[in-house]
Amino acid sequence: MTILITGSTGKFGKNSIEFLLSNGVNPKSIFALVRDESKGKQFQDKGLNIRIGDYSNEESLIKAFQGIEKLLFISSSDIENRIDHHNNVIKAAKQVGTIKHLVYTSFFRKEEVEKSGNSTIGFVGKPHIITEDLIEKSGINYTILQNILYTDFLTEFFFGEKVLENGIFFPAGNGIGNYATRKDMAEAAVNILLDGNQQKHVNKKYIISNEESSSFEDASKILSEISGKTISYTSPDIATFENTLTGFGVPPVYIQLSVAFGLAIQNNEFNTQKTDLSTLLKRKPTTFKQFLFDTYKNNK
Repeated sequence: MTILITGSTGKFGKNSIEFLLSNGVNPKSIFALVRDESKGKQFQDKGLNIRIGDYSNEESLIKAFQGIEKLLFISSSDIENRIDHHNNVIKAAKQVGTIKHLVYTSFFRKEEVEKSGNSTIGFVGKPHIITEDLIEKSGINYTILQNILYTDFLTEFFFGEKVLENGIFFPAGNGIGNYATRKDMAEAAVNILLDGNQQKHVNKKYIISNEESSSFEDASKILSEISGKTISYTSPDIATFENTLTGFGVPPVYIQLSVAFGLAIQNNEFNTQKTDLSTLLKRKPTTFKQFLFDTYKNNK
């Protein structure tokens, strides 16, 4: 069995590789896709193979996928070029003809929001919708993971580095979401790849979300508990938020992305009662509270 991980140098990719190794997979059967050889040393030091390939270069992917039986296809981080990148991956996977199972990290969308076309983060979801369609028509056995917004995304991008000093300042309103951790999602993906009964996952779509829903107000209360002081949560109007971040020199693209996600959270676009994550993990997912404790307990 040969398994290739795309996006191997990213956090999801690294987590996935660690889970493969901790499950006793022979490092020699794991292939990490990297854009240049220098980025592959970290994997070679662990006994893994590396393959050189770039999402923007289909020929490089065809070469990289030679002899690969299972492919963990981690979505491109380049939103603007994501559709082209993903099309290259799928065409290359089909071309080599050896891939028996493709697991793709997609993005969660509420059906009713998707149909309405009114989502402020439609630009994020659309490439995934197109990619899912391309995968379904490729003839390759697939599993699509419709991943909810990472809990990590909140702490890495929305809370701010000094959240325990300044509190949370983000236009999420009273919205709630069933956020799940990146590690749990990577573990679920690996569990699918290693399941002895692959057939039960073939041509399936799974919703990857937490069982519990949480708000930014919940986050402020948990952070207050962690730090031993009151951590405030302020949900400003959009104009105030934009002006404040502009004043701090935040790039306009980042401000626009934050606003889009803030409005989506306000609209409860990440709140769902549907999830397959616990089943795939064979345990309860990491809770919002536990993740925040693990992230901030040493920073108080």
